[in-house]
Amino acid sequence: KILVAPFTLRDRLIEEIRSVAAAAERGEKARVRLKLNALTDETVIEELYAASQAGARIEIAARSLCALRPGVPGMSEGIEVRSVFGRFLEHSRLFMFEAGERAAYYLGSADLMPRNLDHRIEVVVPVDDPRHRDELTATFASLMADNTGAWRLLPSGAWELVRPSKSDRGRSAQATLGRRARRRGSHRPLSR
Repeated sequence: KILVAPFTLRDRLIEEIRSVAAAAERGEKARVRLKLNALTDETVIEELYAASQAGARIEIAARSLCALRPGVPGMSEGIEVRSVFGRFLEHSRLFMFEAGERAAYYLGSADLMPRNLDHRIEVVVPVDDPRHRDELTATFASLMADNTGAWRLLPSGAWELVRPSKSDRGRSAQATLGRRARRRGSHRPLSR
């Protein structure tokens, strides 16, 4: 079940993206959510563009490099890219795919860059437990909802600071994640 670069990771991720694209073409639920530091791999980007063109919704939380251009008519209008900067560096990479009634979640260390997919040993593991999936979904939702420390990637390649509207309250992903961690920590003793 473990995916290892440079052996199985790239192929599996591409299979998952294509599965989402096929679901979109059938009119089924079709969504890709990625949390990573960098997205520069041309092959993966082309697959994400194809999935967007098929009607899939793609949400990406990329902390630094992103060579993909979201929101380009006819190419990537179904793609949104955000970047959240704050006090904490979140190291984990998260890959979530929804294709019809099937969902696949993976957690690991690999960025979607040629060096990580083709030239390093990187490990990504599937996440099957529904409670863990819920936690990952909530973490990702916090990042995408941030309007105090987030930047939105525009079709031009420029980054725009996300600000709360006058009627909206500020939402900080890192503050939300910190509160959730403190609540978990106050209810459970640490294992020894």
